[in-house]
Amino acid sequence: MKVRTLLLVLFILFIAGFVALNFEQILQPTALNFGFTQVQAPMGLVLLGMLALVLVVFLAALVYYQTMHLMEMRRVTREVNEQRQLADKAEASRFTELKHYLQGELQAATKREQALSEQLHQRLEQVQATLTQVIEQTGNGLSATVGELEDRLERQLPPRGGDRL
Repeated sequence: MKVRTLLLVLFILFIAGFVALNFEQILQPTALNFGFTQVQAPMGLVLLGMLALVLVVFLAALVYYQTMHLMEMRRVTREVNEQRQLADKAEASRFTELKHYLQGELQAATKREQALSEQLHQRLEQVQATLTQVIEQTGNGLSATVGELEDRLERQLPPRGGDRL
């Protein structure tokens, strides 16, 4: 039990004990002036009734404010939950968009890589064909040069009589 509630209960018990001990004096009639009229009534009982009325008014106000507070808390909690759900959905949709974006970028990168690979392969084939052609031309040129040199050597040197191989 909270200290404040304990103090309130003790205070109410104190007032009830005081009323019980002085109940005879509370019930003695006295002349009371209400401003517009004067009556004979027990002053203690009137004051006790006023205290009870004030207590009821304060309790009603307390219940009203507590009810309003609880209703406001429920409304705020409901709004927070709705906002949280909206945020979760938005985050999920951003993740989905990011996933699709990354998949698209990966596919584009794969296509670029394939295109570059094909270009490189074609370029290598061209270089190989050119190199093969150059080697053949060089081989042909060397063969022609060697053949020409052999012809010159054969023309310059007299044939030997008994060449054996």
